[in-house]
Amino acid sequence: MQPRGVKLAMKKYLKIATHRATIAGAAIFAQLGALILMIVRFSGYLPLFYAFCTGLSAVVVILIATGRSKSAYKISWIILILLFPIFGGLFYLMLGRTRLSAGMRRKMERTRLIGEKSLETSQPILSELEGRDPRAAGQARYIQNHAAYPLYRHQYSKFYPVGDLAFPDILAELEKAERFIFLEFFIIEEGLMWNSILEILRRKAQEGVDVRLIYDDLGCMFRLPKDYPARLEAQGIKTERFHPLTPLLTAKLNYRDHRKFIIIDGHTGLTGGINLADEYINVIERFGHWKDFAFLFKGEAVWSLTVMFLAMWEYLRGEQESLEDFRPPQLSDLPPDQGFIQPFADNPLDDETVSETVYFNLINRAEEYLYIYTPYLVLDSEMVAAICAAAKTGVDVRLMTPGIPDKPLVFAVTRSYYQPLLESGVRIFEYTPGFMHGKAMVADDQVAVVGTVNLDYRSLYMAFENAVWLYHTESVLQIRDDFLETLKVCREVQLDHYRQIPPLQRAKWALLRLLAPLL
Repeated sequence: MQPRGVKLAMKKYLKIATHRATIAGAAIFAQLGALILMIVRFSGYLPLFYAFCTGLSAVVVILIATGRSKSAYKISWIILILLFPIFGGLFYLMLGRTRLSAGMRRKMERTRLIGEKSLETSQPILSELEGRDPRAAGQARYIQNHAAYPLYRHQYSKFYPVGDLAFPDILAELEKAERFIFLEFFIIEEGLMWNSILEILRRKAQEGVDVRLIYDDLGCMFRLPKDYPARLEAQGIKTERFHPLTPLLTAKLNYRDHRKFIIIDGHTGLTGGINLADEYINVIERFGHWKDFAFLFKGEAVWSLTVMFLAMWEYLRGEQESLEDFRPPQLSDLPPDQGFIQPFADNPLDDETVSETVYFNLINRAEEYLYIYTPYLVLDSEMVAAICAAAKTGVDVRLMTPGIPDKPLVFAVTRSYYQPLLESGVRIFEYTPGFMHGKAMVADDQVAVVGTVNLDYRSLYMAFENAVWLYHTESVLQIRDDFLETLKVCREVQLDHYRQIPPLQRAKWALLRLLAPLL
């Protein structure tokens, strides 16, 4: 008889081997291998086929070089195509395009137009901000004109520096739901956090509350079973997976739903970096203490989140609904304060990099200080130049990254950017207790951005994201205070250390940075 430990290990390996992600991954690699083998074999026998493939690669290189993609992404693909000219061009056409297919674009364009029509302009509020701060009004106008999300007077918001503190309030707000609860997350995993939320969702659905959930299939690949949507639907929770993984080689795999938010009755919203899994509230430990943000806000601005969700719901579900049916009643107990709030979404549907532009504007307008939280640092030359320029002009620029990484390869890329930033006067701090997953910027006690957008290529250019722009709200100061408090448990990175790094390590980092946009 086999020992119990051996049986358990075999059962574990069998489960992994038969998992749909393993099967799909094997099928995709098999397709890649077959394609490479076919091209190599045909090239050896048919000179014309070889000439066609290399000619195609040459044309693709020209298209990449003259296209509108970021320079770092272009360089990475051009190098790969030059190294593998026979099949490099075909690979780019299959996997490297940063635009959605025609069919996906048509569906997303319809949902975008629906959202635009339901989000009224906020010209009176913009005019008020213009009188106070023309530069801030310019930023708000950009978000409204190019992302179709208006500016609102701030009514109520609260910044949570860790998911542990947000969790009880999430449960309490869900209990108040009377009409609908919408959730959209990149990661969901069974455990204390999700099971506690799910128990409320089940009960609310039985009471007649409209409960809907969207989650990213790739993000939940090893966390939820394939039939999970059917299980939830049987309990009254309408559920959709974003771009389910299939065993086909397709560019659709590139586009993921990285958004994270909860909407309750259209008047209460929560977003930030946290997902619905136990590491985000430190019930379990994966990479030391997990620091991540949640951001709760109430009032008219939540309507933008509602439109984001319903537009995505129509794209996935194919059901057309009147968005006006979900308009919330006015909350009389939330008088506007002196600040402004503007939730917005970003997507790879068009060539408008909304999140990147918002970050650029915040960096460029900083006069006294700029504090940046990011778990990943995979920057193009323009972003590096902007951050360095801010530091060189005397702005106190500080950047916080993880002390314990969740992805060692990406962490190596992150550290490869340290030296040019340090040489420009940027101060860099690593969060020593564990993994810092928060995404936020704050500047000059006036403006901040908090949401789901990492400072990396995939988040800025290839994922569906959301964030909140804030001006002169109390939560701006809460983000600032948390940054300064967290510095007490960080180690500051010293420039002298990076000047002494061996040449081999530098070469490794240079290679990683070259290919980082493709990771």
